Amino acid sequence: QLQLVESGGGLVQAGGSLRLSCTASGRTLSVYTTGWFRQAQGKEREFVAGIWWGGASTEYIDSVKGRFTISRDNAKNTVYLHMNSLKPEDTAVYYCALSLMSSISHTAESYNNWGQGTQVTVSS
Repeated sequence: QLQLVESGGGLVQAGGSLRLSCTASGRTLSVYTTGWFRQAQGKEREFVAGIWWGGASTEYIDSVKGRFTISRDNAKNTVYLHMNSLKPEDTAVYYCALSLMSSISHTAESYNNWGQGTQVTVSS
């Protein structure tokens, strides 16, 4: 059975960096499109970044472009979200999710498997 585990969250000051990891067990990640979503308290879950299963195509929401980078290491069955220049508005629970779609969807309904989430808190 496919399971996803996120890690790497924590408390960081504004301007700092974190690297989130999403590691799969039970199945290879390399056949899935992987997305990172986040949900701040009292807000809806939003797409942050995605990487196509082929690895060459990525997408980001405008607010994180130039600061966040999504990447994958198929040998480690892991997808990463490198987050730099963090801002207080990046504070949220971050989730990774998998989709079998051939394109990178920005909607949560397109993703079938979800991790439990990891908290990122950015202090001002």
